[in-house]
Amino acid sequence: MLPLLAGLLAIGSSIAVLAYVLLSRRTAPIGEGPAGPDVPLAVIAPPTSRSVLRRTLIDLARRASGKRYAAKVQARLDRAGNPHRWDAQRLLAAKGAGLLVGVALGLVLGAKWGGWLVLLVPALMGAAGLWFPDVWIHNLGQHRQEHLRRGLPDAMDMMTVCVEAGLGFDAALSRVARNLEGPFAEECARVLQEMQIGMSRAQALRAMTERTDVPELRGFVTAIIQSGELGISIGDVLREQAHQMRIVRRQRAEERAQKLQVKLLFPLITCLLPAMFVVILGPAVMQIIGFFHQAQN
Repeated sequence: MLPLLAGLLAIGSSIAVLAYVLLSRRTAPIGEGPAGPDVPLAVIAPPTSRSVLRRTLIDLARRASGKRYAAKVQARLDRAGNPHRWDAQRLLAAKGAGLLVGVALGLVLGAKWGGWLVLLVPALMGAAGLWFPDVWIHNLGQHRQEHLRRGLPDAMDMMTVCVEAGLGFDAALSRVARNLEGPFAEECARVLQEMQIGMSRAQALRAMTERTDVPELRGFVTAIIQSGELGISIGDVLREQAHQMRIVRRQRAEERAQKLQVKLLFPLITCLLPAMFVVILGPAVMQIIGFFHQAQN
């Protein structure tokens, strides 16, 4: 009886949360449409059930994640490269859906197992469903930043060749965006788009550094901006930056090679050495056991 009451209490709490989200939404005054008092109500299309569900999930995720979370969502998506054209609203809707699905599955499993798990399992699975999109976006961002860091030296070499051949810096960026693949080519294409809509080169490059976490890229952008302000040749700056990035890439590879020996100790001790002990000491142990068995007889 107690598990059933707990399950009904959890279901009622979920329904209450949804009702609170729906009823707490600000509605326009009577006689005014959502777009303002001058827009006729007949022109405004009524919200569909899909849009209402989407707004409900977004509000639920905002309330569960906190007020400061919404300001960080777009930065995380930009760092991950906006996968599959996701935006902040879609990610919040996915978090809300994950929360509801996790709570529902937790209620089913908790009612099956019974006891105090009726309340614990829905809470844990709801939290897991709420934060799973964040973990996914974070992993995508880390993977993209690593690819960007690896592709920087090759992109710098191409830009250096293009500039020394007589092209301008913007044309070199366009050449990299068209001929290369990867995160840096995508960032170059976005920089060119932002410059086309009215941003200056320095502003577009600084916006690129805000979307990334690669120190080498920040140094490259700083050098390019300073070369434009001081009148230094961009070809010399690009050549030096490409040389430095190749050195950094080689040093990072050597660092990983040095760490490999330490990382191999754990699987060596836990997997290989016990098997070697069994193979080497097994026959001797069997002979000793047989010797004591014969001595007792």
